[in-house]
This record gives sequence, structure tokens and C-alpha cells, in this order.
Amino acid sequence: MIEDLEHTPEPVFPHYERVNKPQRKSLPTIVEFCIGGLCGLAFGLTMLFFLVTLINGSTAGTRDFVVYWAAGSQLAHHANPYDRETISQIERTAGLPTAYNAMFVRNPPWTLPITLPLGYVGLRVGSLLWSLLLIACLALSVRLLWLMHGRPRNRIYWLAISFGPALVCLIVGQTSIFALLGLVLFLHLHRTRPFLAGASLWFCALKPHLFLSFGVVLLVWVIVSRSYQIVLGGLSALAASSALVWLLDPLAWSQYAQMMRTSGIQKEFIPCLSIVLRLWISPERAWLQYVLACGACVWALVYYWRRRHVWNWQTDGSLLMLISLVTAPYYWLFDQALLLPAILQGAYATRSRKVLAALAIGSMLVELALFGGTWKPSAMYLWTVWTAPAWLGWYLIACYLYGSREEEQQPGDKELQESPLKTAG
Repeated sequence: MIEDLEHTPEPVFPHYERVNKPQRKSLPTIVEFCIGGLCGLAFGLTMLFFLVTLINGSTAGTRDFVVYWAAGSQLAHHANPYDRETISQIERTAGLPTAYNAMFVRNPPWTLPITLPLGYVGLRVGSLLWSLLLIACLALSVRLLWLMHGRPRNRIYWLAISFGPALVCLIVGQTSIFALLGLVLFLHLHRTRPFLAGASLWFCALKPHLFLSFGVVLLVWVIVSRSYQIVLGGLSALAASSALVWLLDPLAWSQYAQMMRTSGIQKEFIPCLSIVLRLWISPERAWLQYVLACGACVWALVYYWRRRHVWNWQTDGSLLMLISLVTAPYYWLFDQALLLPAILQGAYATRSRKVLAALAIGSMLVELALFGGTWKPSAMYLWTVWTAPAWLGWYLIACYLYGSREEEQQPGDKELQESPLKTAG
């Protein structure tokens, strides 16, 4: 599997390699085959678990999807989508076990229109349609990323399709994949269709706290490059969604503010660096979980300003998005699906099979943690505190290996070993 995911050029002296050094290739090949088999098995079991979840209607009420269905039901009846007691009753009626805490929509009011269609269908039908929509968004995101990388003739895109956090997002029914699609559409359209690129950022506004560093650089880039159509597109999308929400629930903003004051999110343990930092230093001081984000914004501005003349959102934006998510005030495992553009960039850039194998193993561990959550609900999150920093470290290693390999290659091999990133412009 790993061997198929990589386009490796033939050695200069293939006969010498084949005759004199067979023992050096046999063991790595066996190891790679075992890694590929285990990762493929984990991916297969995860997809089987997902299909069972779709077919078995009784599990629909146990997914995060149920909170969006409940909020949509409230919004469709012109009721308060942030009403904790009513939402809790709807979720329990839908089948949310008492062992699970009730969930509430914490997204800003401008994002509520995405839940509105769910208010007009039943729980099982809504769960099926929601899941199919998430699958389509993930497939479209991977497809667009593949096109942006120059349609490489390899199977590296399977690493994106089987990326552990993305699969977790599909299974629980979270909206992070919608935000991923918005990010990918922006990367794909910002040069040719700036207004649509700005409008696509509406999906990123579903989870604005994950885009702090990214958003700061985006605003500065818009001013420097005078790409004001992107701002116009984004404001138009926000205005349209806010107007729709106002027609359905004129008090949505005050209800949202009341919910945030009583949400109790500061008392939750969320497995991310910012929360761990706050709990380690002083759990009572909530402002500590914003320290990393503030520092990351300063770094992002310096990083952009030094590269402003050669800035490329596809390549430079990948590292920026990694830093933005890792230093966010809070994020969940499924939110790491937003890192797919960076993951694919690193995978296409590196020529090291070991680096690709490490990525596959990381995804496999996330998928195994998912199964651990079936008997211990908190296992999936407690066991994966390491994942976001690990993806950042993996990306830096993958791109560093590519850079060192490019410098060492022979001039005659440059065309053969050229990265798809360069062919994509």
C-alpha cells in the first residue's frame, strides 16, 4: 500500500541494485506491506463501523449530528435554537444515552441556516442525508486538492481519504468537514474567482476560533494585494445567512450570548494544547488558553510579511493552518480534518516511504482510538491529545526531507523527481 502511494524514480544502476543488494530491500518491503495491511484493515473496520451507524437508525441519537438536528427543529418552528433545556429534551427523546452529557450548538447565529433543512425531516432521514452530504464534501475536497497538485498519477490521495480525524468527523457527524470544504474552495478559487472564494469562507466561519492566525494573515494579505472582492464575497455570505436567521429568530444573537455565558465550556476538558496549558498553570484563569493563539498570530504576521512577495496560499497556507489549529483556544479531534490540505502537501512533497508510513500509522492509531470509545466514551479524546502536534511535526519533517532531497539530486534527475506542487504552479 505504501509502495503504491509513492512515485519513486528508478535507480541509476537498476541491475546493480537488484543483484548485489537484495537483502536490503526485502525487510523494508515486508515491513511496509505489514504497515499497509494494518492501516488498510483499520480503515476498512472504520468504514464498516460508519456504514453500520448509517443503517442502524437507533444510533443516530448518539452522534453529534443530533444537536444540529435538534437546533434545526427549533429554528424551523421559530423557537430558540440555543435553549439548553429544550435541546436536551429533544436529544434524550432521540436516543442520547444518559451516560452522555447533553450537547448544545455553540456556533454563531450566522451558521444556523446549515441546520435549518434538518428541522423538516425525521431523525433517521436527517442522519442519512447529513452523512451523505459530509461524504460528498470530503470527496470534493480531496478531489480539488488532487487537481491543485497537478493530477499526480499515484495513490497518495488515499492517505487523505483514510485520514483518521476526517473519518472520526464523518462518524460523529460534525461540521468540520464543511469548514474543510470552505478552506479548499478558497485555495482553489482565490486567484480566478475571488468573490466566490470569499463566499466560500462562510463555511470556515462555522468554527471561527480555528482560523485565528489564518484569518489575521488573510486580512493583511487582502489589504496588501488589494483583493477586496474576497472581502465582499465573505461579507455578502455572512449578511445573507444572518438575514435568514433574523427572519426565523430575531432574538438569535441575544440567545447566543446568553448560552455562551452559561455554557460551562471552561469547565470541560478538551484535549488540546491550550486547555492543557491552562489546566497546568492555573485552571481558573480562562485567558491562559488564548496565550498560544495570540503568540501564533504575531508569528503568522511576521511569517507572512517576510514572504509577502512570494506568498502562495496553497503551500504557505498549509503551515499557517497547522499553526492556527494547534494553537487554537480549543479544538476537538474531528476538527483536525481541516489539516487535510497540509497533510496532502507534505505527502506529495516527501519522497521518503518512512514518512508516508508514519502518517498511515498515525491515522491508524486514531481509528483504533475510535473503537476504544465504544467501551469507554472518553477514550477517543483522551488518547489523542498528541495528534495535532504530531501532524505539525510530521509536516515539517516531510517538507524538510523534500527540500534536502531536491538540493542533493543530480541535474539530470530534476525533471524526473519534480514535485507535483511545482507542476501545479
